[in-house]
Amino acid sequence: MSPDSRIYVAGHRGLVGSAIVRNLEAHGYRNLIKRTHAELDLENGAATDELFAQQRPEYVFLAAAKVGGIVANNTYPAEFIRSNLAVQDSVIHSAWRHGVRRLLFLGSSCIYPKLAAQPLKEAYLLTGPLEPTNRPYALAKIAGIEQCWSYNRQYGTKFLAAMPTNLYGPGDNYHPENSHVIPGLIRKFHEAKVAGRASVAVWGSGTPRREFMYSDDMAAACIHLMKLPDAQFEELLGSDESVTGRFEPPLINVGVGQDVTIRELAVMVKEVTGFTGGIEFDTSRPDGTPRKLMDVSKLDSVGWKATTSLQDGLRRSYADFLATNP
Repeated sequence: MSPDSRIYVAGHRGLVGSAIVRNLEAHGYRNLIKRTHAELDLENGAATDELFAQQRPEYVFLAAAKVGGIVANNTYPAEFIRSNLAVQDSVIHSAWRHGVRRLLFLGSSCIYPKLAAQPLKEAYLLTGPLEPTNRPYALAKIAGIEQCWSYNRQYGTKFLAAMPTNLYGPGDNYHPENSHVIPGLIRKFHEAKVAGRASVAVWGSGTPRREFMYSDDMAAACIHLMKLPDAQFEELLGSDESVTGRFEPPLINVGVGQDVTIRELAVMVKEVTGFTGGIEFDTSRPDGTPRKLMDVSKLDSVGWKATTSLQDGLRRSYADFLATNP
């Protein structure tokens, strides 16, 4: 993948896609293909195929997705599975039809079983029941992995699925109910500080452990993967199980390899935002999966590690919140 390569970033305005675009532009990539949802509905297979026919991208980052936190996943399960399946199918199929050299399909660590051993290895895919609160989204992402695998087997494509851990950073969704945990906590603590409240209520017991990755680190990892020499990249594409007898999907975890409790995270966000009150944990609210720590040994093996500490990332995210929510 060279600076002159034609690169399509699907979902370039989202948290993941915008970070990938920032990183590509910062490193001199000039031929980026971007379309807003208003310009192209990726659930429309014919319209998506027309884009590929006209623009002929060589590399594709499939970051477009319908995403949200526990409330959003519980409230709109049908939309989460339908929309994500439709978008993935449109882009992956068009990428094959028009000869894309490499595609990176972005998912989430929620693809792994709720009670899987820790840290989460790629081999744990499909080994147990999923977390019910985000099962529709997780199943859609698992279907995307299988579609990449199937196209690789049948058509010889080079489509890789990258599963980031919990992400946060510039351009995040700070909605008070539909956001993920870090942007949600940033908004809660900031508003409590401004209003002079005595305490902030945090959902759940505070005991679940989560791994968090700054979005620009994730983008750097994805671009590192797409720039790997052919031999290294193809090793990540797994194998045809019907031939080898081994379960080796084209899947790689993208994370930092360290986690914190939600209680520890809440204290860090409190400090970053300057809130001086107390923290209360609402145990009537769901905790979700007890722990989700990624095994990143495969990512380490191809020469990449995250560089942004959680403290630094939270400070940058709070600055982004203040800039975008005056």
